Amino acid sequence: MNAILVSLVVLATLVTLCNTQCFIIPNQNSGSNECKDLDGITHPLDSQWKTENCEECSCSQNGINCCSLIAVPVDYDTEKCKKVFNKETCSYTVVERDNPENPCAVSQWVL
Repeated sequence: MNAILVSLVVLATLVTLCNTQCFIIPNQNSGSNECKDLDGITHPLDSQWKTENCEECSCSQNGINCCSLIAVPVDYDTEKCKKVFNKETCSYTVVERDNPENPCAVSQWVL
């Protein structure tokens, strides 16, 4: 009984931590060897790429699956600090509002 309870707690923790934002673009041509993304660009079957919107995508027979790569800070002192997004690295940093050279502590990030 304890093993089941521990397993459920671990599973609930993983589900909470893995709140990734993903979406699927169904493949219109099921027999095709490529996928067409929302910009009209075709990608070979079984390929992977990173978009300008910080998403990692892959092409399969079912279509394109894309997930956000951006971890967003959610637990920090929002009065003293601000989050700054770097599109080149697809990441946030959290710094002091009055002195942006000083980083702030972040207790929780969400994908």
